[in-house]
Amino acid sequence: MKPDNTIVTWPDHKSRSCLCSIFATICLICGVSFAGGVWFKDDLFKLSPEIGMKAIQQPTDSSKCKVKCRPSGSEALPEGIVSPTSDLKMHPLWGNISQDKKLKTSLGLLAIPVGISQKVLVNQTVTKFLGHNFAVMLCHYDGIVDQWHDLEWSQKVIHVSAVNQTKWWFAKRFLHPDIVAEYEYIFLWDEDLGVENFDPERFLSIVKEEGLEISQPALDPVKSEVHHPITVRRSRLKVHRRYYKYKGGAQCDANSTAPPCVGWVEMMAPVFSQASWRCVWYMIQNDLVHAWGLDTVLGYCSQGDRTVKVGVVDEQYIVHLGLPTLGGFPASDKNKLPPSPNNSTSNSSDSISPVAETVAYSFDNRSAVRRRSYDEMIVFRQRWQQAVDQDQCWRDPFAREH
Repeated sequence: MKPDNTIVTWPDHKSRSCLCSIFATICLICGVSFAGGVWFKDDLFKLSPEIGMKAIQQPTDSSKCKVKCRPSGSEALPEGIVSPTSDLKMHPLWGNISQDKKLKTSLGLLAIPVGISQKVLVNQTVTKFLGHNFAVMLCHYDGIVDQWHDLEWSQKVIHVSAVNQTKWWFAKRFLHPDIVAEYEYIFLWDEDLGVENFDPERFLSIVKEEGLEISQPALDPVKSEVHHPITVRRSRLKVHRRYYKYKGGAQCDANSTAPPCVGWVEMMAPVFSQASWRCVWYMIQNDLVHAWGLDTVLGYCSQGDRTVKVGVVDEQYIVHLGLPTLGGFPASDKNKLPPSPNNSTSNSSDSISPVAETVAYSFDNRSAVRRRSYDEMIVFRQRWQQAVDQDQCWRDPFAREH
């Protein structure tokens, strides 16, 4: 047997000291890591702010924070400072801020497109609504604002001006639901309405009693220009929600459940609850300024059964004069007229104020306006159908009624 020539050598004193130092260091690191992990777990938020933890002030419940719905863009702010809604109140430039809270809340909002030619009619309407604590917005489609300032109430209302724009154009841009959130009801009316037999406060009391979310006052059948039979006043009723037609192709009877037989109001003088307006506003198309076609689907915003939640108030009624307004051009703008103009249309002298005579319209392009309105209706219906086809999650609540 060969002798074992393996030589076992031990490190010298210096090498052994080095190894011991490394081992001790490793043990120290492990010990610190273990102790630190326990300490960080239990006392993370006891760290002094001087060591870079200023952003963490208190423990948060992540699951609780996740369920909060914050307005888009406000996530970087503390919740209490976020002011998501507004109103149309005018506030003073000076004085005690606490006094602002004493401003009386308006019963509702009247928004109405106006031209100087209908100053007399508009004055009657606005005076009546202001007398019942309404906020009022005048949407000047002829660009004339200063000539309204002689009226006593002119400085109490909001004036917005854009030439030849419809009330739906103004509504989409200035009546966002968060801007008008204070108002229980939104009156989006035309300017050619007579209000001699109309009381806004009584009208709203009936609307609330009947549970109507979308409504309108009935039309005087003798004095009004009537476009749709369902809007005609029935003198013996307080409210009606449907009309009956037994002759012709499109019949309406007690079993009818869809517009225009039931669940329908005319776009000339609609009144929306706050909840229904939030829905309707989203449905108004930004580029379809006449809103034709919208009336047939308003029932989807009625917050329930459109045969119950949509109606015409007979006890409070108005007169629709049917005066031509949008589509005219002042005489000074005659060089801007489109080709093939129609004959001029003038208003009766009793509906024009002396101030308005200087801007009387010498041209009426209502036929072109009507063509545009009809085209918009076709486009709106196409968009509606496309939206229905593409949204796999949406279900038509009235599918069986068509």
